[in-house]
Amino acid sequence: MSGFDSEFDAVVVGSGPNGLMAAVTMAEAGRRVLLVEAAGVCGGGLRTEELTLPGFRHDVCATILAMALASPAFRGLGLDVEWAHPPVPAAHPLDRRPA
Repeated sequence: MSGFDSEFDAVVVGSGPNGLMAAVTMAEAGRRVLLVEAAGVCGGGLRTEELTLPGFRHDVCATILAMALASPAFRGLGLDVEWAHPPVPAAHPLDRRPA
């Protein structure tokens, strides 16, 4: 748009894993990024909340991102978190056949 001026180079809508990674990648490239989220906390569908009783935490949407550590983008963040690893990271069940 001719003559369009903004204090941001990009606007990212949604602070789920993909939105956060997009915002971080553009910010690291020197872009001015605005990240907006409708919910009161970041994380999108990958967040945990106390939904029933105090101390009982529930995954709101996605329980796991089995391939998150396979992502060079996520590994490159150097997150100081403890990753939980399920015994079977991914399965594709087939009708009447083993996964």
